[in-house]
Amino acid sequence: MARINALTADEAGGASDTLKALQKKIGMLPNIYGSMAHSPATLNALLGFNGAIAEGVLNPALREQIALTIAGENGCDYCASAHTMMAKGAGVSAEEATNNLVAQSDDPRTAAILTFVKKVVVNRGFASDTEVADLRAAGINDEEFVEILAHVGINLFANYFNNIVQTEIDFPLVEAQKTAA
Repeated sequence: MARINALTADEAGGASDTLKALQKKIGMLPNIYGSMAHSPATLNALLGFNGAIAEGVLNPALREQIALTIAGENGCDYCASAHTMMAKGAGVSAEEATNNLVAQSDDPRTAAILTFVKKVVVNRGFASDTEVADLRAAGINDEEFVEILAHVGINLFANYFNNIVQTEIDFPLVEAQKTAA
């Protein structure tokens, strides 16, 4: 049971217009946004950050794969469910998405990125020189490196939010905890 109920656009007060726009754009109103709407500032911060980094150099599939690895490591079923669906829309196969939940990929470059991301999450924001060198050896430039870290940060926030709030899952269920185990 959710610890904070998701608001509808009509209930959201200062976030009403934002929720209406999201519902129109997405075709539904994901519960993460309805729950976050209790703080319009927080909702707008998340949307602003996500919108800005979506304009970066990392392609949509890789962004979703990073999100899946972080959701898998943090046992966030909400994010595993949502990002599995979004990964499919970005062209990631179901098998690859499942592998991404445990930081694995058939593509060597993607695998290097996901391995690095997992280590950053496990080590709570720390990375050794060797781990960074391994990422660099996969051909990651400075711009990509910075964006990878940005995606780690925003996805950690979403995972922590959903795990603590116990956001009701409104996507086809993917159980990150069972997949990661």
